[in-house]
Amino acid sequence: MQDSVIYLASDHAGCVLRGLVYAHLEVRGRNLIDLGTDGDVSVDYPDFGVKLAMALRDDDRAFGIAVCGSGVGISIAVNRFPWIRAALVNSPEAASLSRQHNDANVLALGERLIAPNLAIACVDKFFAAEFEGGRHQRRVDKLSLIDGKR
Repeated sequence: MQDSVIYLASDHAGCVLRGLVYAHLEVRGRNLIDLGTDGDVSVDYPDFGVKLAMALRDDDRAFGIAVCGSGVGISIAVNRFPWIRAALVNSPEAASLSRQHNDANVLALGERLIAPNLAIACVDKFFAAEFEGGRHQRRVDKLSLIDGKR
């Protein structure tokens, strides 16, 4: 996982936290691509959720970090794509479990709802964890079968 690309995206309400996370991961030698936005000019979180999802489309080894004010909007936006499993977390344990049990490939954070040091702890736990497979694989596989027609 260390050499995997990590894409980061946020709207205007997530710029500060995205920058802190980027700096934290950069010091650790991670392969990072920042998808923006830049500055605090109001932009729409779905646009950056789509940008992140499309960046992950053709690289099943890549990961993403999505940030908006609450984390909710951008996590909904990226989860609209079948190759994305985004987990909105607010604790290191949830971040770790999202990888171990759900094979999450996107970590979503809410800048207005999580302290920076807690967000960094979530990032570290997310990238330290590995998908356990086994009984969890069957459940993750079912996520790809959901089509809304049931």
